[in-house]
Amino acid sequence: MMIETAMEILVPSWWEIQVTVAASLCVIASYWFFFSKTGDFGVDRSQLVESSSISTIDDKDKMVQFKGDPQTNSAYLIKLELLAAKNLIGANLNGTSDPYAIITCGSEKRFSSMVPGSRYPMWGEEFNFSVDELPVQIIVAIYDWDIIWKSTVLGSVIVTVESEGQTGAVWYTLDSPSGQVCLHIKTIKLPVNASRVMNGYAGANARRRASLDKQGPMVVHQKPGPLQTIFNLLPDEFVELSYSCAIERSFLYHGRTYVSAWHICFHSNAFSRQMKVIIPIGDIDEIRRSQHAFINPAITVILRMGAGGHGVPPLGSPDGRVRYKFASFWNRNHALRQLQRTAKNYHTMLEAEKKEKAESALRAHSSSIGGSRRQAKIAEETVTKPEKLQPFIKEEVLVGIYNDVFPCTAEQFFTLLFSDDSKFTNEYRAARKDSNLVMGQWHAADEYDGQVREVAFRSLCKSPIYPRDTAMTESQHAVLSPDKKIFVFETVQQAHDVPFGSYFEIHCRWHLETIAENSSTIDIKVVSAGAHFKKWCVIQFKIKTGAVNKYKKEVELMLETARSYIKICTSGGETNNQSSTPSVTPDCN
Repeated sequence: MMIETAMEILVPSWWEIQVTVAASLCVIASYWFFFSKTGDFGVDRSQLVESSSISTIDDKDKMVQFKGDPQTNSAYLIKLELLAAKNLIGANLNGTSDPYAIITCGSEKRFSSMVPGSRYPMWGEEFNFSVDELPVQIIVAIYDWDIIWKSTVLGSVIVTVESEGQTGAVWYTLDSPSGQVCLHIKTIKLPVNASRVMNGYAGANARRRASLDKQGPMVVHQKPGPLQTIFNLLPDEFVELSYSCAIERSFLYHGRTYVSAWHICFHSNAFSRQMKVIIPIGDIDEIRRSQHAFINPAITVILRMGAGGHGVPPLGSPDGRVRYKFASFWNRNHALRQLQRTAKNYHTMLEAEKKEKAESALRAHSSSIGGSRRQAKIAEETVTKPEKLQPFIKEEVLVGIYNDVFPCTAEQFFTLLFSDDSKFTNEYRAARKDSNLVMGQWHAADEYDGQVREVAFRSLCKSPIYPRDTAMTESQHAVLSPDKKIFVFETVQQAHDVPFGSYFEIHCRWHLETIAENSSTIDIKVVSAGAHFKKWCVIQFKIKTGAVNKYKKEVELMLETARSYIKICTSGGETNNQSSTPSVTPDCN
């Protein structure tokens, strides 16, 4: 009896055997179907290439792609703005899509951010490409993002750029049953000897060391590392830092981050889906701490305008800059400090190379004219001064907002308020309750006459739709006439964290002319924000009106603070010892 009971329990019945065999055959058939069709659990071979920022190009193309500065080697800069799309195919079960775009120009490829659950996405993102010659074809392909399965193609279009100029906002029909994409393309011819990387004008590929151009074939006495085997980077790059972390997409995809002197790379194979992100450090605008799901410390890497995504769709932001967010670090703060130090070392290395190159060119030029001190000085002036100086602001759209008499001379205005040793800017920003003030030193610029400097701070936002405060950058330009009777002070303000902040700039000009021993006329003009929109947006008129009105109030506070500051300085005799820039002699008595 016990034996029969044990046999009934331990030995499966014929029905149980049939169910088990059927289930096993089902699993084997599913496994064979997916892996034979896609080769990697729903991600086919072509999709793996699309998920990588390195295209399947030969070794020669790789060397061209990662070596050299696109700004100096290319003849044209193409600025493509991906504005919106409409009537896209609904790839999801609920009739919507999660669209993102891959823009390809030559060997360069960029990824836009992904817009979840929409057939009418709005991006407003900019992508910069450097090309050697025209015409050139740009391929814009729209995909539907999926968590596990391969991305579905929603349509693509090929746009041919034949000459320089701009097209305006144009709707292009996709090669699919439904869908259009709106693009704005602007083509700029670069100077032949352009060496200064303008804001947003550099290509997405990182600059490589100048010594690579001078060397012969590279000899590397080490085995290929993950940067070469996974990301196909040059043999001379090696891993300096490595972290276990996760990238935020629909959810966290766990993987590993590799950091070299030139790139930040991330690789994940979660759910058998390959993800490769290669971020050139030269494209990074900011590395900041952040949070994922309020409890998970994270690091956000924000790319500059025009860089675009590299490898997988990045996260979008209101100001138009795309970003990647990494979380689940073992020690987030330690990793953040190391990444920020790596970015700082990269820019320090570039500045050192630039300085060394300029000194070498100057020494070669000086020796070629005989080594005379006088001739060397003439040669230096010839090299550093451009033939035609560029305007610092948009002068044709200035609007006057203030005109009055100010109780000091033009020279005193600069010496007391804006010299390197002046404390006026600190007092003025404190009166506005601004924080994190960082002021650069006045220095000469090749493109402009006079001197320039940059001021950064965080400003409070009073609008309920804006964040509590925003990062601000103010570029300043000062010119004092040779007779020191006319002083021109120009500023360009850029907000970074407010919605549409990257779409516009506020330009301002202060013009002071001495009319008496202790007085001068002051004329302040401000550029209307709407007249200098870099991109179109739906609330353009509201931003224009609000920006100009806000600047009028700012000028009133600034002049009130300036009068009090000058009165204290002139009465206390402080100005005799106050230093200034080389072109100004302090005289406040």
